[in-house]
Amino acid sequence: MNRPPSDVIRTLLRTEKGTRALVDRKYLFAVDLAATKPQIKRAVEELFKVKVTKVTTAVVQGKPRRVGFRWGYEPDWKRALVTLAEGSKIEVAA
Repeated sequence: MNRPPSDVIRTLLRTEKGTRALVDRKYLFAVDLAATKPQIKRAVEELFKVKVTKVTTAVVQGKPRRVGFRWGYEPDWKRALVTLAEGSKIEVAA
């Protein structure tokens, strides 16, 4: 199933964990919940013109939230930790 890269990659996550991973050429992305590792790899390589060596994913459970007196949950989402090959780099604007 060929999906456009913009449908697979949602955003680059700028979290404390994601910032610490930049030292090891690892980047943290929020991705589509149904995206597979090969799709994520292909999307990152096409969007940022880099070489990806490894992709690890995790599904993050939605947190409980309250609106008024009703309780509900945020939707689940998937994150991907992408390791780039030696010499590859994604420019992150401040």
